Amino acid sequence: MAEHESLEFGKADFVLLDQVSIEEFMSNLKLRFEKGRIYTYIGEVVVSVNPYRPMNIYGRDSVEQYRGRELYERPPHLFAIADSAYKAMKRRNKDTCIVISGESGAGKTEASKYIMQYIAAITNPNQRAEVERVKNMLLKSNCVLEAFGNAKTNRNDNSSRFGKYMDINFDFKGDPIGGHISNYLLEKSRVIFQQEGERSFHSFYQLLKGAPDSLLRSLHVHKDPSTYSYIRVGGVIKSSINDSADFKAVADAMKVIGFTADEIQTTYKIIATILHLGNLTFGVDGDVTLIENTKLTSVIAELLSTKDESVEKALLYRTVATGRDVIEKQHTEQEASYGRDALAKAMYEHLFCWIVARINDIIEVKNYDARVHGKNTVIGVLDIYGFEIFQNNSFEQFCINYCNEKLQQLFIQLVLKQEQEEYQREGIPWKHIDYFNNQIIVDLVEQQHKGIFSVLDEACMNVGKVTDELFLQGLNGKLSKHAHYTSRKLSPTDKSLEFDRDFRIRHYAGDVVYSVLGFIDKNKDTLFQDFKRLLYNSSNPVLKGMWPEGKLRITEVTKRPLTAATLFKNSMISLVENLASKEPYYVRCVKPNDVKSPLLFENERCRHQVEYLGLLENVRVRRAGFAYRQTYQRFLQRYKMISEFTWPNHDLSSDKEAVKRLLQGCGFHNDVAYGKTKIFIRTPRTLFSLEEERAQMVNRIVLFLQKVWRGTIARMRYRRMRAALVILRAYRRYKVKSYIREVNRRFKSVRSMKDLGRHVKWPTPPKVLRRFEDHLKSIYNRWWAWSLIKALTPEETLQVRAKVCGLEALKGLRVDMGLHRPWVGNYLKRDSPDSASSFTLVSSELQRKDKFMRVLFSCNVRKINHFHKAENRTLLITDRHLYKMDPLKQFKPMKSIPLYNVNGVSVSPGKDQLVVFHTKDCRDLVVCLQGMVPPNESRVGELVGSLLSHFKSENRKLVVNVVSPIQCSMNGRKCTVIVEAKINQPQPDFTRSRSGYVLAVPGN
Repeated sequence: MAEHESLEFGKADFVLLDQVSIEEFMSNLKLRFEKGRIYTYIGEVVVSVNPYRPMNIYGRDSVEQYRGRELYERPPHLFAIADSAYKAMKRRNKDTCIVISGESGAGKTEASKYIMQYIAAITNPNQRAEVERVKNMLLKSNCVLEAFGNAKTNRNDNSSRFGKYMDINFDFKGDPIGGHISNYLLEKSRVIFQQEGERSFHSFYQLLKGAPDSLLRSLHVHKDPSTYSYIRVGGVIKSSINDSADFKAVADAMKVIGFTADEIQTTYKIIATILHLGNLTFGVDGDVTLIENTKLTSVIAELLSTKDESVEKALLYRTVATGRDVIEKQHTEQEASYGRDALAKAMYEHLFCWIVARINDIIEVKNYDARVHGKNTVIGVLDIYGFEIFQNNSFEQFCINYCNEKLQQLFIQLVLKQEQEEYQREGIPWKHIDYFNNQIIVDLVEQQHKGIFSVLDEACMNVGKVTDELFLQGLNGKLSKHAHYTSRKLSPTDKSLEFDRDFRIRHYAGDVVYSVLGFIDKNKDTLFQDFKRLLYNSSNPVLKGMWPEGKLRITEVTKRPLTAATLFKNSMISLVENLASKEPYYVRCVKPNDVKSPLLFENERCRHQVEYLGLLENVRVRRAGFAYRQTYQRFLQRYKMISEFTWPNHDLSSDKEAVKRLLQGCGFHNDVAYGKTKIFIRTPRTLFSLEEERAQMVNRIVLFLQKVWRGTIARMRYRRMRAALVILRAYRRYKVKSYIREVNRRFKSVRSMKDLGRHVKWPTPPKVLRRFEDHLKSIYNRWWAWSLIKALTPEETLQVRAKVCGLEALKGLRVDMGLHRPWVGNYLKRDSPDSASSFTLVSSELQRKDKFMRVLFSCNVRKINHFHKAENRTLLITDRHLYKMDPLKQFKPMKSIPLYNVNGVSVSPGKDQLVVFHTKDCRDLVVCLQGMVPPNESRVGELVGSLLSHFKSENRKLVVNVVSPIQCSMNGRKCTVIVEAKINQPQPDFTRSRSGYVLAVPGN
């Protein structure tokens, strides 16, 4: 049974119906159609309902779902049947065939395309160029055959008007290497006549609508189909067919297949000739028959590459040989019209048969030696017309229905044969199955001397005028006692039959009334020899090759040609023998409605098709005895979870014993039979019960598996994380050790280096050691500084400390701090060498008096006094006081400020030497350092650094501000000191302003 479909979609296999009845069958078919399930099984037969809409079930994903799968493993699908046929061919080296049947519009042609596409998709995995070429030609051949053999009918826009059987040859690897196409009973009467609402073959409209203007001009035809008598009816019909695009597709396909340019051009010429023949009319002048529009004769002669007079003679005269004498008999108007129509039909039939033969020449297997390449196996695909019942059923419908009788007979026989052989193989007693054997109907048609075909051929061979009525009389005489034949003469009270016109046959699919009108002419299929010679004598070699029978001279005696009925009967017998030699697979196509609606399911319409396709009978045959069978191993694989003896694996002697134990435990052992390799289940109810129990267990198993799997995943994740952590730690240790070793290597000899390793480049640390690197660099810098400092004298040490303090306070705030030069501190001796002795005496006296230990800084300055005047002074800063001295009075001390009274220093951010000392009593000192040697030397940084270093050594705080303007307090009054650069200012100097003071400095 098919898996993965719940019962909401109905039964996926008709064999599993609770009751085998037409009502149950139709109900299930309708439910599946309405749920979008267009495929259903009957055992190994696929029932396909035309959805009349695109279905997203034929893509690459769908192909992969069915590739290599067993029939029951996936929901019903065409691909499953195609794959089964392919596997049987490849694995068991068997020739197989897929028989597609159903009425017009049921989707047979589309089904055959999808089967071909599937086989193309799953073959040639190695992309061999020759195999790809063969696959492409096989697919393209469908396009060409549809153009010349399909037509729009009232039932179907792309109806196949011929039967097609294609053999695809495969090499031992299972790749396609060629093929062969057989065609049956082309409906050539459609060339000259179509029912209302129908069209002729697609090729006519494609040429007119899609060919370029230059080609149409060369063929003397116009784009409007309604101007041509033969296709006028179909020329005004609106449809969804895109003839213009199809013309290009067919032309490209013919080139891909291998048709030459001359062959394609000849094809167009023949189609145009047929169109012109339809417009050819005849008239009578006394006893003489004339062609009324003689210009067309010249056009036809040009297209056929022959002479005007030859065409005219063939159309108006018939050459008859009587012994050695040859006479020309003129046609009547009626005979001329008949000959014209016969010529048009014959030309199109010969063209179609030539196209099929030409494709066969190209795609046939060449140079294949079975001894070298292995056995050549075949998959056949049969796409043939279904049973037809029209209001007016003629010779064509009779042949088509005979064909379906033959195929139905083969179908039942093969299904029964397969069932019987399987029962015998498995050792199951065979139960006789009653079924309708339609051999009696097949005999009614084809039996020698008594069959309808024999009576028809006998009537056609009679000398003298033979009519359809005489043929019907012959049937009444020979078949009067046949249970499946009747006519009005045999059933006088049956008013549904017309006297001398109708007869009825009781087919397996239903009763069909046939009209004998046209049977004789269609069976004779007469074409005057003059037309054959005309076309054979054409100077166009392609056209000439289509008519080899025109080679005979009129006086040569030939056998009577076989009739159409005999030819068709022989082809059907040959087809059935061919199919019987292969392992068959079936696709039964059903048409849900006549209005091409994707929503409408006409119950009576479908019921009729189900009956004449024999689908219910197929179910009964399949159900007879046992509804389901499967190998023990696969049965166990599906149902072993039901029993504790078989889950998860059994320890019994064989799979057969395990299945027995399973079914005994479920209580179903009385409804089954055990074969040698398969289990047979009698009723579907047992199977459904097994499915229900399996579904319950599957839920529990899934939960258990989910639990186990989630635990497994969690453990795997934990192990991966733990392993990752171990690796991460080891890697980090390795990186840390590598970094430490590298740092050690690079800095190993820094003590002996001149710069103590300042030029050494630090290695790049791992991310985890970036903060450690910062600490390590800090340690190194401290060591490097300590190494430098320990070699310094006490004076140098004080100088370095002062520089460090100055740097910390002013870095980034002052432009020049004087760090690059030695800091002398006591600059007065250097700046004023002439008065240095006086300064030394005064400073010594102050040291004795005030007990200071050392001079921190001395320099000449310009200051503002308490009268707001600027004056020159000398500034001496010791470790106890800040002294202001008058350099003009032998450095007489003017006033001193104890250092403990100083709480801050403010300087500007520029290059000027402005310094403001802030005091606790708000009597700030504003000075500008001056008289430096060398000039422009900046000493502000040294002054600030020396003060800060001293204050730091005494654990006192000194606030240093770098601002502009500077706020200060003079004698308790707030004021502002601003620095301004002035051009032509020789020396810095203070001036009074409204808000305080301005220090003017040189601007150049």
